[in-house]
Amino acid sequence: AYRNANVQSEALESTAARTRELQVGVAAMVMDLQQLVPRPARETIGDGYRPALRSGAAGQVLELTRGGYPNGAGLPRGTLQRVTYVLEGSTLIRQSSAVVDATGSTPLLRRDLLKRVKSISLRYMNANHDWQDVWPPVDAPPEQVGHIRPLAVEFTLDTEDFGAIVRLVEIPG
Repeated sequence: AYRNANVQSEALESTAARTRELQVGVAAMVMDLQQLVPRPARETIGDGYRPALRSGAAGQVLELTRGGYPNGAGLPRGTLQRVTYVLEGSTLIRQSSAVVDATGSTPLLRRDLLKRVKSISLRYMNANHDWQDVWPPVDAPPEQVGHIRPLAVEFTLDTEDFGAIVRLVEIPG
C-alpha cells in the first residue's frame, strides 16, 4: 500500500510540474503579446528595420517588440525589449534582448519555455477582422509595415502530452 501511494504521489507531482510548466509558458507568450508596441527594430547590421511584429522569419516562430520591461534599478536602458520565440526540436525557446536595436555583440537571454512541443501555429486578425497566417500582411502599405499591429493573435501549441492548447490574445491599441 505504501509503495502504491508513493508511486501515485510521484506521478501526481510529475503531472503537476508539467501543468505548471505549461501555465508559465503560455502566460509568458500571452503577456508578451499583450505588451506589443508598434516600435520596429533596426536590423543587426543597421541597414533597415524589422517590423514591430513578424512571424516565421528565418527559423523563428515569432518576433516582437514589447513594452513593460521594468527598469527599477535605473539601469542605462529603456523599458522596451525585443523578444523572439524559436522552436528547436521539441523545445519552445524565448530569447530576449535588453534593447530593441541590438547589435551583433548584444547578449541574448535564452530561456527554455516549454518542452515536448510538437508544433506551434499562429494566426493574426487584421483590421478587416480577417485571419491571416503571416504578419505583417503581404498587402500592407509599405509605410505601415513596421508599425502595423493585428487586432488579435491566436496561437496553438500542440504538445505531446496535453494535445492542442489554444489561446486568443487581444492586442491593445
